[in-house]
Amino acid sequence: GDRGRFNSDVYCLGLPAMEGAGVDGQQNQDLALFVQNLLKEMQGRFQTMSDSIVNRIDDMGSRIDDLERSISELLQEAGAANVEPSTSLQRPSTAAA
Repeated sequence: GDRGRFNSDVYCLGLPAMEGAGVDGQQNQDLALFVQNLLKEMQGRFQTMSDSIVNRIDDMGSRIDDLERSISELLQEAGAANVEPSTSLQRPSTAAA
């Protein structure tokens, strides 16, 4: 029962498009083109945003790498500075004595 009703609904929906192929058909084509262009524009914008996000993530990754290098260098300098002051303080005191 439902299967026959579905087929008749599809058939009835198809009739107006065939009968009014002039105006309705043109409107359907215009609507289809509008939707297609809208989807292409949305896809383009999405791609642009996606590329921008990926570029920002790459940039952030580079900045984090630079920051890690800087921190590592500072830690090494601080380690060297902790060793040097004790030796540099001893030298002047022994030279003055």
